[in-house]
Amino acid sequence: MSDWPDGWNDRNDPHGRGSGGAQPEGARVMRHVQRGQVPPPAAPVPPVHRPVPAQPQGYDDGYGQGSHGDGYNTGQVYGGGGGRGGRPPRAPQVGPAPDWRRRIKLGSLTLVVVLLAVSIGTYFWADGKLKREVDLAKVIERPEAGDGTNYLIVGSDSREGMTADDKKKLHTGSAEGKRTDSMMILHDGSNGPTLISLPRDSEVEIPSFVGSESGKKFPGQGRRVKLNAAYAEDGPELLVRTVEHNTKLRIDHYVEIGFAGFANIVDAIGGVEMDIPKAFKDKKSGADFQAGKQTLNGEQSLAFVRTRYAFAGSDLDRTKNQQKFLAALASQTATPGTILNPFKLYPTMGAGLDTLIVDKDMSLWSLGQMFFAMKGVTGGDGTSMNIPISGSNGGNLVWDKAKVAQLVEQLKNDEKVTVTGN
Repeated sequence: MSDWPDGWNDRNDPHGRGSGGAQPEGARVMRHVQRGQVPPPAAPVPPVHRPVPAQPQGYDDGYGQGSHGDGYNTGQVYGGGGGRGGRPPRAPQVGPAPDWRRRIKLGSLTLVVVLLAVSIGTYFWADGKLKREVDLAKVIERPEAGDGTNYLIVGSDSREGMTADDKKKLHTGSAEGKRTDSMMILHDGSNGPTLISLPRDSEVEIPSFVGSESGKKFPGQGRRVKLNAAYAEDGPELLVRTVEHNTKLRIDHYVEIGFAGFANIVDAIGGVEMDIPKAFKDKKSGADFQAGKQTLNGEQSLAFVRTRYAFAGSDLDRTKNQQKFLAALASQTATPGTILNPFKLYPTMGAGLDTLIVDKDMSLWSLGQMFFAMKGVTGGDGTSMNIPISGSNGGNLVWDKAKVAQLVEQLKNDEKVTVTGN
């Protein structure tokens, strides 16, 4: 039995491809042709049309052709890309090239808008936290204004917001109310900033004044007291009035910070590096320092600026340490690492602004100018000094009136300060 499909072989096949029958094909009978005879032409054999085997169904390749590619049933060669029998290659998508200049411009514009929005938001956030509680309009008989800007910077021993553990840790005691622990005049002018410490034991005259709460005018009685007594008697307004009366220098802005705020600012920036020339220790302030460079945290910084009994010069030596520390604090805070880092900037600003008390006309811009002037005290044309002292009177420090008058004149005229202090 033949394995070929029916009709695949045919006896009448002119090409002799075998028979499609069940029996083998016999030998063909060839006509005998004699030499020299031309055989008559054979009768034409009609072509045989064989059926094509059926192809499997269901091999659709997604392009409407069989699984073997286009043209398989017509005898075309099965091939890959590029051949007639293969799938035609896809043409690459052609579009406009990216406009990088436009993208960079849009990105830059977006960045500027975001930075501007953050800056404006930060400004209003910080401006809203300022405690504008001091009204300099209540200060009477004020000196004429000179060139430059004069800030009265006060460090108070306010314990507002401190817990019992905080007071114990920072060695502040538990006294009620608040007193001035340090006082300085910062002059910001065209000849560089000048920082002048006013020792709290300075002997001054309490002039006539208007009560900050009562509005009542109190006449001057020629009373001579320590400078910090003016603050204790009627607060910031009387302190400004007393400083202006005894120096003849007009104060433009008032800035006050308490113990807690001071310590928190230092901790927020990660400490302040100081170079302490000589070791000292003081039980009352909690100070215990070795000589050399070291980084002070908030607790140590507060002890450093409050120590007075460990020094021979007492309050005069303490004011020098205060100036040195504040200049270092400003210098190490006003850096790109703090200003451009929101994780440092906001805690630092928040720590300071939470306990900062200023006058009603103080803007955040003016506060920033004061801060950068403080930074420049120890560099360039900056000057730091104690107010000139001529001696003492029963424990009170007496100012050198002639030198003070010369110093004030130079500040009013915004001249280079040549006067030296103690």
